[in-house]
Amino acid sequence: MIEIIQADLSQIRHASALVELLDAYARDPMGGGQPLAESTRRNLAAELHKRQDAVSFLAFAGERPVGLVNCFEGFSTFNCRPLLNIHDVVVMDGYRGQGIARQLLQQVEAHAQARGCCKLTLEVLEGNRPAQAAYLSAGFAGYELDPVTGRALFWEKKLD
Repeated sequence: MIEIIQADLSQIRHASALVELLDAYARDPMGGGQPLAESTRRNLAAELHKRQDAVSFLAFAGERPVGLVNCFEGFSTFNCRPLLNIHDVVVMDGYRGQGIARQLLQQVEAHAQARGCCKLTLEVLEGNRPAQAAYLSAGFAGYELDPVTGRALFWEKKLD
């Protein structure tokens, strides 16, 4: 049985689970294939806990952490309402294909609705077909205002 809970990062168990799961994701080819930096492992839970705009959900199989979603509130100027961006979705290898991502996304959606959010957003790699299938089945779709102007692209500029 899988239990989905909202993380309380002041609890050592939740903070440790978050770091363990995110590190596993970072090591996966879909997360970049590299472990989290030691400074990130050491400080991530405390830094997230400070943020009023952050919320995380954890999935446990008994005592074992097996899934994670990290989200951050943003704001839709067109709708004049908050939105919730799903930043990380993690399901541990060996637990994939069991509907854990779907359960996590359902909790996120309920939380966003309770916060008065107008929408959920996320990004997904083109080559991550299993994640795309999970998101499509949860009702997500590519963002497009008008077919003439095309679909939105996600870009970045590193500031290091």
